[in-house]
Amino acid sequence: MSFAIGQRWLSHADSELGLGIIVELDGRRVSVHFPAVEEERTYATENAPLTRVKLREGDVLHTRDGRKLQVLAIHEEQELLIYEVAGEGQRELLAELDMDDHIDLATPRQRLLASQYDSHAAFALRMATAQHIHRLQQSGLRGLLGTRTALLPHQLYVANEVGKRHAPRVLLADEVGLGKTIEAGMILHRQLLSGDSRRVLIMVPESLQFQWLVEMRRRFNLNFALFDESRLSESDDGGNPFEDEQLVLCSTSLFLDANARALALDAEWDMLIVDEVHRLAWSQVEVSEDFRFLQDMAEQVPGLLLLTATPEQVGQEAHFARLALLDPERFHDFTAFEEEESQYKRWSSLMDALDRGEDVQGLPSDIDPEAPSERQIAALLDRYGTGRVLFRNARASVGGFPTREMLPHPLPMVENPVYQNLYPDLHVDTELWLQEDPRVAWLVSQLKSLRPQKVLVICATADTALALESYLQLRAGIRSAAFHEQLSLVERDRAAAYFAEQEQGAQALICSEIGGEGRNFQFAQHLILFDLPEHPDQLEQRIGRLDRIGQRDRIFIHVPYIEGSAQETLMRWYHEGIDLFRSSCSAGDMILNQFRSALDEQLRQQNDRFDELLQETARFTTDTRKELSEGRDKLLERSSCNTEQGLSLGEAIGEIEDPERLGSFLEQLCDVTGVEHEEHSKNSSVLRRGEQELLEIFPEVPEDGCTVTVSRDQALQREDWIFLGWEHPWMENAMSTVLGSALGQASVGAMSLKGVPGGSRLYELLFTVSLSAPRALGLQRYLPLAPQRILLDANGRDLSKLLTHERLNERVEKIPRGTVSKVVRQLREEIETRIDDAEQHFASELESRQALAAESYSEQLDEEIARLSSLRKVNPSIRHEEIENLKLRKEAGLAALSTARATLQGVRLVITR
Repeated sequence: MSFAIGQRWLSHADSELGLGIIVELDGRRVSVHFPAVEEERTYATENAPLTRVKLREGDVLHTRDGRKLQVLAIHEEQELLIYEVAGEGQRELLAELDMDDHIDLATPRQRLLASQYDSHAAFALRMATAQHIHRLQQSGLRGLLGTRTALLPHQLYVANEVGKRHAPRVLLADEVGLGKTIEAGMILHRQLLSGDSRRVLIMVPESLQFQWLVEMRRRFNLNFALFDESRLSESDDGGNPFEDEQLVLCSTSLFLDANARALALDAEWDMLIVDEVHRLAWSQVEVSEDFRFLQDMAEQVPGLLLLTATPEQVGQEAHFARLALLDPERFHDFTAFEEEESQYKRWSSLMDALDRGEDVQGLPSDIDPEAPSERQIAALLDRYGTGRVLFRNARASVGGFPTREMLPHPLPMVENPVYQNLYPDLHVDTELWLQEDPRVAWLVSQLKSLRPQKVLVICATADTALALESYLQLRAGIRSAAFHEQLSLVERDRAAAYFAEQEQGAQALICSEIGGEGRNFQFAQHLILFDLPEHPDQLEQRIGRLDRIGQRDRIFIHVPYIEGSAQETLMRWYHEGIDLFRSSCSAGDMILNQFRSALDEQLRQQNDRFDELLQETARFTTDTRKELSEGRDKLLERSSCNTEQGLSLGEAIGEIEDPERLGSFLEQLCDVTGVEHEEHSKNSSVLRRGEQELLEIFPEVPEDGCTVTVSRDQALQREDWIFLGWEHPWMENAMSTVLGSALGQASVGAMSLKGVPGGSRLYELLFTVSLSAPRALGLQRYLPLAPQRILLDANGRDLSKLLTHERLNERVEKIPRGTVSKVVRQLREEIETRIDDAEQHFASELESRQALAAESYSEQLDEEIARLSSLRKVNPSIRHEEIENLKLRKEAGLAALSTARATLQGVRLVITR
């Protein structure tokens, strides 16, 4: 080693000393001052644990006054280094004495040359992390991995189709029980991870706030802030509380307050999600305040998801008004909308004929008659279907639902005429009603006969639910809980949890009408409809609390009614006229509108035309179901779910998730970084914070540890475990932390290799592509991390194919630290040369990769721009903003791709024995 006073050296035995300065030379001794810690050390010149710090062209020089300057050239004067750097608008010269004393060896080259190296396991972890990130980037499944959801084809299709759009605006109207909340969560998750959305507002009925809060957290790892009146009044500085959070959840009723509306409109949002949107009243005569507010929000928020299981519950015109919220340009004339719907049967018939392989006549002129039938069908759906803004999957097409069994329970007539009404409890003193109404005594008897099975009881009002629950608890000795709108969110959740508890929980949950919307109670088989709602869609909502995907048992629907009353009339009309208890019906609103006056007359006082009404209703229902199936519903079914694509997405997700591979990587992460872990069961582990962690990769792990699983199936069964999928925030943070740290950047070892002389050198290098661009551009699929391993010998020959990374890992061994520093000093020039060779090799490859990525990116966006531009001529539901956004995205993407650069992620020097 050649020392000179004023040179900067690093102690590789104790890097925490910082960057030292040679202050004295005395024959066999050298004294070094370390300003960072105000200490001075003296070493024997022959074996001093010191490494000369020399920056290279392109490196960043950190100065003592806090500046970061790029090195343009290096000069040497009297054995001291002078750096020519890019200053503020001009070049300047800095002596090495001006370097910051707190050294930060930021590159693998610097760390290796300074003998700052890590274990071979750390180097292998770095390699594995880069490979996994690259694989995930290429998958095209961003946002669909790692959510705690079953891989149902219809949900995956909708989430993928809508989630990949820019600022999607759609109505999710799947029938009850098909998982609209999950679809919305998957779409949102994808939008957030892709960077298309950042600020999101969710508006739901007050009764569903806590359920949404829990679902977003438990299934999608999204932490929403719950806003109410008190939260809005918290801001002391007069600011906008909505701007304090990125993800906000609140009750729709919050915006009955003018100040809340003004604050929400004043904040900028990327996406608005509204559940149970049919509750927001609209008519040509009167528009409610909450619907008018939604109109104002819809005008300024780019992304809009509306959810309802009953899109036409309050009429076709109100349904049209909601579609106009999504795309006023497309839905601007109700008469034209009705005319368009009349054409659905024609398009459906054409597609059926194409499916059968027939030669069809009457294809629109803009569809190629020579194209394959699959492409013709896709074009018909794209240009003339309904699926761009409306997705509605039907239970019949999705399948997987249990059978329904309707059990009518006739009860003797009561002398008091008030019990002829639909809701006698609203007209009689509560105490008297509990004694007189035969349904009350029947309910007690029925619950006792069904013990210990869980029973959901739904009635129309909160007062009825309260009276029944109190009666069951205090007079009948039946464990029960009430669930109604007069309870707070916490109280409702507590009641639902008490009902869900298997051992000591409530046998019955007595709900008002709100129990028929939003909550899921698939663990119960018995539903008692204490009374019946006046709208068939509300009845469907009630039954849907039990009859959902995931329900494995038959559903028993109990309907008590007083003989000769309006209750019996309505029960028979639902049962014999619509067959609604045994099968779902999407035409409930249409059927009710057709027979409303005749039904109202029968409910007031049954006459001899009732049997005729039942027959007419049954005929109309059959014809309507057939017409919808042939027309709009069949088009919706086709455009709302491509089952084949949904299944393919599920298979691709299952393949990339691969619990065995994910579990192996998790174990590798924990072993190297020092996180304590022990096997709990297959595909699950218990994680605890380690006392000597090299990296804090899982800072959220609680003090007493937690159980995690890498299996989706286990995660769905054990909701108290953390599903540590590839896209879980913990896992994403861990992988980015590893690549962003110095861990594993440099390693040195020795190995025996048959046929290779002792003392030979091998250089294993890991390169990746660095691309700084907004996530929303989606460039990682075209130019991903692309980790490349290069293995060179001392002469620069590439041996990558002769000796794999895995085989090298198995055979390499540690060598003493003192030996490493000597070897590195002796090979410094060779090390620099080999790294330079590898960088040039990867940089030349990167140029061709950039060209291919730009070509592929342009082709795909040009194709989509041309497609949407063509479709817009016949299908106005394609918004002009979508096309313009794609053009801007292409321009920005191509500019970003040109800035990609090669990055050396790690280097390992191996000496053969």
